[in-house]
Amino acid sequence: MEIKVNFLDKLRLEAKFDDFTVIADQPIRYKGDGSAPGPFDYFLASSALCAAYFVKLYCDTRKISTENIRLSQNNIVDPENRYQQIFKIQVELPEDISAHDRQGILRSIERCTVKKVVQAGPEFVIEEVKNLDADAQALLTLDSESGANTYIEGKDLPLEQTIAKMSALLANLGIKIEIASWRNLIPNVWSLHIRDAHSPMCFTNGKGATKESALASALGEYIERLSNNHFYAGAFWGDDIANQSFVHYPNERWFKSGKADALPKEILDDYCLEIFNPDGELRSSHLVDTNSGNAQRGICSLPYVRQSDGKTIYFPSNLIENLYVSNGMSAGNTLAEAQVQCLSEIFERAVKREILEDEIALPDVPLEVLAKYPNILAGIRELESQGFPILVKDASLGGMYPVMCVTLMNPRTGSVFASFGAHPSFGVALERSLTELLQGRSLEGLNDLPPPTFSSAAVTEPNNFVEHFIDSSGIVSWRFFSSKSAYAFVEWDFTDQDKRSNTEEAATLLAILQSMGKETYMAVYDQLGAIACRILVPGYSEIYPVEDLIWDNTNKALLFRTDILNLNTLTDAKLSALLDRLENNELDEYGDIATLIGIEFDENTPWGQLTVLELKLLIQLALKRFEEAHALVGAFLQYNDNTIERRLFYQAVNAVLEVLLDSELELDDYIVNFRRMFGDQRMDAVLGSVDGSVNFYGLTPTSSKLEGLDRHHRLIDSYRKLHTARAKAAPTTI
Repeated sequence: MEIKVNFLDKLRLEAKFDDFTVIADQPIRYKGDGSAPGPFDYFLASSALCAAYFVKLYCDTRKISTENIRLSQNNIVDPENRYQQIFKIQVELPEDISAHDRQGILRSIERCTVKKVVQAGPEFVIEEVKNLDADAQALLTLDSESGANTYIEGKDLPLEQTIAKMSALLANLGIKIEIASWRNLIPNVWSLHIRDAHSPMCFTNGKGATKESALASALGEYIERLSNNHFYAGAFWGDDIANQSFVHYPNERWFKSGKADALPKEILDDYCLEIFNPDGELRSSHLVDTNSGNAQRGICSLPYVRQSDGKTIYFPSNLIENLYVSNGMSAGNTLAEAQVQCLSEIFERAVKREILEDEIALPDVPLEVLAKYPNILAGIRELESQGFPILVKDASLGGMYPVMCVTLMNPRTGSVFASFGAHPSFGVALERSLTELLQGRSLEGLNDLPPPTFSSAAVTEPNNFVEHFIDSSGIVSWRFFSSKSAYAFVEWDFTDQDKRSNTEEAATLLAILQSMGKETYMAVYDQLGAIACRILVPGYSEIYPVEDLIWDNTNKALLFRTDILNLNTLTDAKLSALLDRLENNELDEYGDIATLIGIEFDENTPWGQLTVLELKLLIQLALKRFEEAHALVGAFLQYNDNTIERRLFYQAVNAVLEVLLDSELELDDYIVNFRRMFGDQRMDAVLGSVDGSVNFYGLTPTSSKLEGLDRHHRLIDSYRKLHTARAKAAPTTI
């Protein structure tokens, strides 16, 4: 994690990281003002807080109340060496906690990350640099043997060259990547989390059997998401980019709508229209580009090559963003390598969906077959020794598809986690299933999974598949665990044992889709200096239902974005019109405004936590519609999960409104005690919200120019780097 420090007045310092700011000072005896803890105080507190976090995690998992648990830490300093200290952590536990859980709580503190880092003895490197952002990818260097060339199946270059190549590409773009975490919970399973130090919203996870393969995986995923603009999907890119010669890619085209909002004739083909517009309800207005919001310019469309005949077909960028999310995108050392990864991912998710929704029982992989993969078997046995039964399943549906499944059962919570992996090679698909299982997860994180169910409706509900797509945390049917499998086990292999070529394997996977009667469309992106591609298989590789184009399109942001950003300057008439739109568009009242309008607000601010319901409430207050506001306050207090400060504000609003709406009560009779209960500052904000002198309390004024929205500007800064690189790489025309 990158922590940037600014020098403030006197001895005060400011540390900035992620969306947080920490102020440090020195005690008065050390010539400070004592206005904030000192750096060493923060260090000491971090150890105690980390210990308490692991206690809370242990107790929450086992539904043990922490109400009467107390924890403290004292540091005992050696009088002869002040750098030699003992950190004494003490825990006071209630009598009703069992002996087993008492030991478990004490052992949980041993997992404290701060403690482990201190005990291991961190190494400090202190150096002068000309630019803090130079040598951007130094943290990505692994301690590999000099000149080592490690090949793994599926990669066309050694891992060391792959990592060096991808790291250099990101550095050339001006993107400083940092490794936020590593995990290696069981043998031969590694994962890590990397992110842009400047724009931490841009992040990926990598997984593999070794550190090197996991890092190559994370970097590859990062470049694929840059190349396909996935990090910036759904976000507003600003008016400047919206009016440039291109918005997404230099080869995009913009098409005007037909009469009566009809679809432009230049987009899609008959095959796609039958899938995306079966009832003729899709209109041009449904396909306006969300990122630019430039409806006057037309429908932003991207060229894809139809693989059956090589013809170029234009897909609206809006359609791709709404239906496919990140499915079917990859980067590689070669185009064929990227294609194999794309197609494998498409099969993995489509077959997974079929298995889960049809509640198919899969055959077990025989032990003698698993024994051929000793590294994988070692990881499975370690998980089982930790108390997690593991089921290894053949998900090929009788040898039709290159998919495997590893399912973990958690007897502690009665929950399960089905992890799928795909690749033309049986062994690679199996390894991916296992590494996906623990990617970015702790063993404690496996306690948060849902239990299986016999309710088919719960399993087939569309959002359940979305949960499986996001992090595999959706619901699994008990029928999946039946010992009567629907298919016989097949030790399949879709590779050519003699050639083992990505080119051959890509052709094999495309042939499977062709045999299923599917059309496949591909776009290749190489403007950033790496090969990446995206493959769409209409009617097969969608993540969200096609109906979302009409009923839940991300470009509904265009109905609200401008007015919400300019909220503090709207007239009553415009506020009333905005309120009508919020109430008449079937929005989730507890959905967040940041997602609705595509703006990255700081999550720790009222803007970042603002929901549709709270916005409607604030507008009703601004319009002095107190009865309507009072009804929404009640809903907010009952169901909304917000900060203590925000809840107290609305408790005070509720009390004031109840007085105002009761003809027998006078507000002046209660003001003194309201102030004693809620404080002068909070009550001033509440009374101002009622009399009109304070509007939209807590929502700092901004506008369509995005003033004060530093987090969003950092996201746009990241995208501008890509936009600039693409503009330079675009062929010039005379």
